[in-house]
Amino acid sequence: MSMHRKTSSTQRTAATGASAGYGYSSYDQTQANTLANRRPDADQAYLAKQRPVTNYASLIPPPSPTYLRMQETVGKPRAGYNNTPGAPGNRGELAHLRPLDSVPAGGEGNEKITLFQKISIWMINEGNRGIFFGVWILLHVGLFGLTFFNFYYSDNFITSRNIVGLGLPIARGAALVLHVDAGMILLPVCRTLISWLRSTPLNRVVPFDKAITFHKAIAWSILFFTLVHTFAHYSNFYLLSRAAPDKYQFWNLMFVSGPGYTGHIMLVVLIVMIVTALPSVRTKKFEVFWYWHHLFLVFFFFFSFHGAYCLLTPDRPPYCKDISSFWKYWVTSGFIYLLERLAREWRAHQKTVVSRVILHPSNVVEIQIKKENCHPLAGQYIFLCCPEVSLWQWHPFTLTSAPEEDYISVHIRVAGDFTKELAKKLGCDSQGAGEWEENLGDRNGLVKVLPRIMIDGPFGAASEDVFKYEVTVLFGAGIGVTPFASVLKSIWYRVNYPTKPTKLHKVYFFWVCRDKEAFEWFQSLLLALESQDLNQFIEIHTFLTGRLRHSEVGNLMINEDSAFADTVTGLRARTRFGRPNLDVEFDRIRESHPDTDIGVFFCGPKRMGRQLHTQCTKFSGGGTSFFWNKENF
Repeated sequence: MSMHRKTSSTQRTAATGASAGYGYSSYDQTQANTLANRRPDADQAYLAKQRPVTNYASLIPPPSPTYLRMQETVGKPRAGYNNTPGAPGNRGELAHLRPLDSVPAGGEGNEKITLFQKISIWMINEGNRGIFFGVWILLHVGLFGLTFFNFYYSDNFITSRNIVGLGLPIARGAALVLHVDAGMILLPVCRTLISWLRSTPLNRVVPFDKAITFHKAIAWSILFFTLVHTFAHYSNFYLLSRAAPDKYQFWNLMFVSGPGYTGHIMLVVLIVMIVTALPSVRTKKFEVFWYWHHLFLVFFFFFSFHGAYCLLTPDRPPYCKDISSFWKYWVTSGFIYLLERLAREWRAHQKTVVSRVILHPSNVVEIQIKKENCHPLAGQYIFLCCPEVSLWQWHPFTLTSAPEEDYISVHIRVAGDFTKELAKKLGCDSQGAGEWEENLGDRNGLVKVLPRIMIDGPFGAASEDVFKYEVTVLFGAGIGVTPFASVLKSIWYRVNYPTKPTKLHKVYFFWVCRDKEAFEWFQSLLLALESQDLNQFIEIHTFLTGRLRHSEVGNLMINEDSAFADTVTGLRARTRFGRPNLDVEFDRIRESHPDTDIGVFFCGPKRMGRQLHTQCTKFSGGGTSFFWNKENF
């Protein structure tokens, strides 16, 4: 809903006259938003000239424990306020704009938490992930250590050890770890397999939602042990060339011998893949990351026969047994990955029809798609490809449609090269139509031939676990609200058209946006939820963090007090200006639901996610547990 509501001429005259009559028309909300950052003495000097004092309390809804609130101060300075200009802690008229005090994690009092309680709280959100990665690290240490000591004390490599020393056991130990990592690195990117595994009881032990994080960890492990293996062999090549110069030449061993040239090719390929996969490259130039990452085929090709040259032989026969068996370590995962890619191609070439395209405010495009034999769950995501933009680029997008609807939809924020070109092909660029519907065309009646869209999925995500909890907290920031649109729609269908009982009985929905236009993306959905939520099933909280223009502030001052619905969103729930006070929010939820497992789901910036993750651990205990869940692509 637009904030520019129509006002009567009497209201406009009164508002204008009030500003002109007192001579402070330039003192608007923009100054109010920035006043807190000015020097205290400048504030007091400026405010001393303003009479009467402007009251901005009308801009803020009734006080709520969730927000940085403004309190009425006309004639009633708050306790502890020092009227002396420049006094510490004063920032002019808006000194009462302050965050609420933090709530201690343990509730009232300073009760000591036992070590067992600390471990129990840690196990709620960090336990399975920490234990899993801990076991994975111990596995690497054990493999390297066992292999190192085996070759260090083996009586079958005495001759080689006398020449190269520690280079032999170090190189062989790193090689075995590389074999295991090479056999594991493809499994976390088999999305179909991971989606199936996360629906099994094994998901309670293995953090399958962190599959991509695990894939990255394996990649860094491969790089580390590759460097260890490489420099160990540099030392071996040098010592061999000194011990037998007639048989071995250093540069020949480095770049001409079988282990030398295959190893350097793999090293260069690995470095290129990792550099182009860094966030600074992947987020800005996704196509660079995507194309160069397929060099893994070259890596595995040379990896298969890298050790088939029997450079350092044992002292007793058989001298070169099983030297060409490197391929055995990755062939199983490679076959599974091949099946995964074939399944993707089969799903991608199934018939897909774009039924509707809508351009929302803040450059967000909604695409509604119909596809047979596609049965998603709430909170899942798909990979989308538009061949007219790029045949090889597949990008993940969270579904915003409910399983109960006869179509699937995604909301795409137009920000990067791919999304800009996709929006242009769909007719939703700055010069294009705002809405297009199948068989009807755009709002001008022009029928546009839309590009072909291919989708792969849907795949499991953290948000599909919403209905496993009695109480759920949904926290979205900006376009990060998209996974919760699907969840909220599904909740609406389950409440109004129940087909089976649900464990979920309370939902807290928080949406933080920088600009007010973003609230229009799902305004109709939130209005429907609020109007038909007779049992207070869903509690909606919206927060606006961006600054307001002068005209918007005027409309707020005139309409806010008398309006039944919120001026920004049109909801009965008032929009708060600023960020939520997470301490107070979590404490309120904990007090309302004692001895309850509460699921917290988040999609948005990493910094905000870290803050929420900390709050989940901080406020867990005493019978109430906050389980942290974050969207990962």
